[in-house]
Amino acid sequence: MGAYKGERMEINKKVLLLAIYKKSEDESLTDVVLKLESGYLFSLKEGKKLLRELKDELYVQKGSLTLKGILKAKEIEEEFRL
Repeated sequence: MGAYKGERMEINKKVLLLAIYKKSEDESLTDVVLKLESGYLFSLKEGKKLLRELKDELYVQKGSLTLKGILKAKEIEEEFRL
């Protein structure tokens, strides 16, 4: 009954995507990863891996979210509100 890994985004990746969506303009993607790493969400290595996955999945390009990334981040934001 569980979803395949490709169908469902893991929680840490959701948090990272939402954090990128909420970041201030002067923050880089690396700053976001470092902030979450310092909050003990994941290791720096894991954060970089998740960021690479978001780029590979076309949620992030050229240092910011794509339209696909923005729409997914808004969906995640609503999911977390429930």
